[in-house]
Amino acid sequence: METLLKVKDYKVYYQTLKGHVKAIDGVDFFVRSREVLGIAGESGCGKSTLSNSLINIKAPMIYEGGEVYFDGVDITKLDVNKMRTLRYTKMSIIPQYAMDAMSPTKKIKRIIFDLVREHDRKIAEEEIISIARGRFKEVGLVEYVLNKYPVELSGGMKQRVVMVISTLMNPKLLIADEITSALDVSSQKFTIEMLEEFMDKGYVDSVIFITHDLSVLYQIADRIMIMYAGNVAEIGTTEEIIKSPLHPYTKMLVESLPKMDVQYKKKKLKGIPGHPPNLLNYPSEGCRFYERCPVKINPQKCKLQKPPLFEVKPGRYVACWAYAEGEKGE
Repeated sequence: METLLKVKDYKVYYQTLKGHVKAIDGVDFFVRSREVLGIAGESGCGKSTLSNSLINIKAPMIYEGGEVYFDGVDITKLDVNKMRTLRYTKMSIIPQYAMDAMSPTKKIKRIIFDLVREHDRKIAEEEIISIARGRFKEVGLVEYVLNKYPVELSGGMKQRVVMVISTLMNPKLLIADEITSALDVSSQKFTIEMLEEFMDKGYVDSVIFITHDLSVLYQIADRIMIMYAGNVAEIGTTEEIIKSPLHPYTKMLVESLPKMDVQYKKKKLKGIPGHPPNLLNYPSEGCRFYERCPVKINPQKCKLQKPPLFEVKPGRYVACWAYAEGEKGE
């Protein structure tokens, strides 16, 4: 299957008065055509920084190195104008807090019109509105919504409007950043179904779905990437990550999820002790999960040497010294 996005040793920091926050510090992964890659991890692990930096790096965010090949082109080398033409046409995002992402002073149709005309000056307003009207119908929105201001819409309606806007120009890659976190269960289900329908109809080719909720990814993702403190901990198929996790962090993350038909008296939920490290001026050496890790297969090596992503079998990656040749894990 064709690889649409390939990220190699990607580093994005935040510049502060006290130094650099190493939010993304050497990340490697890829996204295939026609797949949904889920990205999960605790708050502060860097997943939203990763998604936003792929679309637009804005201060205090700074690019520190690495390669990001999208459709065969390293977008880290593109200038501002070329990146502007890429956004929303080839690569798009439904941002975190999407319900507050639209300008409150513009009607929905004006927001849509301005976005499309920024990329295609020749297209007529009637054609833009006609396309939007059709997409609105598909997500269960009536036409009069086009003449409303965002403040006049409910949270669920805003979410659907943003979904339409973000996919209106049929991007190859859509990044969905925490788009279900503020929704009730029925709205979550509808949102996931709409993303799947958009892929089926060819409006979107591939999706990066970012969330802290593994149960949501179990419904939609083909593969899952687990992040911890700006690094990749593990990558595998959804079944592998949920049913047979390898990295100590992934195991503890899965164990912290509530199970169906399991009573509290029989089995209590397990939390992950400790706290994620402070990434301000954090040393690049060593495993970032070291302080919280119950395994520490080789304490000296784990503390001083950052584990690479070991490919334990085709397509299955884990960043843990327990899976290096010569080491013996659990």
